Amino acid sequence: MADWERMLDELVRQRGVALTRYAYLLCGDAREAEDLVQDALVKTFSRRRALRESGSIEAYVRQAILTTHVDGVRRRQRWAAIRHLAARAETRHGPEQTSSDRIDIEAALDLLAPRERACVVLRYYEDLTVPEIARQLSLANGTVKRYLSDAVRRLEGRLEPPADPHEQDVVLVSAARSTR
Repeated sequence: MADWERMLDELVRQRGVALTRYAYLLCGDAREAEDLVQDALVKTFSRRRALRESGSIEAYVRQAILTTHVDGVRRRQRWAAIRHLAARAETRHGPEQTSSDRIDIEAALDLLAPRERACVVLRYYEDLTVPEIARQLSLANGTVKRYLSDAVRRLEGRLEPPADPHEQDVVLVSAARSTR
């Protein structure tokens, strides 16, 4: 077995579930999350980089998941702008929400725009700082702050805000960590 095959096998066995959860938080769909992880693994291991440590390999894969997700969202948005000229509006049929009192974090994340969602996941799930998020998403620090502010305000509208406003970060972090 080649060295890269052994590293890939080790990464998938040890961190595959965590990578899929990370992708799920970004996209909100289990199948799409699995596809994101698969695409990221292919991208990372097909480049024949000198990947020596499993920690750095996971960082490369996480970055590939993020960029693949953002690129896919952009591609779908461009396609949606063209498709509406020839296609009927899509409608979803399904059961209504059974309890307006209990909404979990994943449902609330679905309400966010893709970049807002990415900023929230990177901030509260990955514990990245604003400059680190800005660097990963190729955005200005102020833009990341605006996305985070807008997202938290939108999440507060859907989730029950904590009694102490300083507990907001704790609530989001603990909810994100419970999905790891």
